[in-house]
Amino acid sequence: MSRIGIKPVAIPKGVEVKVDGGRLSVKGPKGSLSMAVNPLVEVQLEGSLVKVARKQETEQTGAVHGMVRSLIVNMVKGVSEGYTRALEIQGVGFKSAVQGRKVTFSLGFANPLDLAIPEGVDVKVAENVNITVAGVDKQVVGDFAARIRSLYPAEPYKGKGIRFKGEHVRRKVGKTVA
Repeated sequence: MSRIGIKPVAIPKGVEVKVDGGRLSVKGPKGSLSMAVNPLVEVQLEGSLVKVARKQETEQTGAVHGMVRSLIVNMVKGVSEGYTRALEIQGVGFKSAVQGRKVTFSLGFANPLDLAIPEGVDVKVAENVNITVAGVDKQVVGDFAARIRSLYPAEPYKGKGIRFKGEHVRRKVGKTVA
């Protein structure tokens, strides 16, 4: 039995959940999200609780049971509080700026790099080096933050590059002259 899947999901005030056939939609003060529910499980609304039940007892259903419940929790938290990921750029002359619906990075390459901002994601840049990615969908926010980081991951010798706020980069000792 999935220990995560059997726990009901509490719906906070101001959040509205609807189940229409195989589709679950969540609407809140920050926005709205919807997802297709896996046919191996059934989603039920009981007052201010959402319960996920299995249709049959198999190993695959157990895995899907806990995953669907976790996705519902992420959706409810996203539309009520939202998700943010913070990144920082370190390096001489490295900077970024938001221009319309794209983010431009100057990372020491010959040309600046541009990334289009996905729908439902808000990007703020402070002091040219602190980037905040915010939105209601946890997966989209995390994916876009990871794409930004992958442009120039922090390297271990000087530590320059893009890293998540609070991420520790293991430093290596450089070559020594005998």
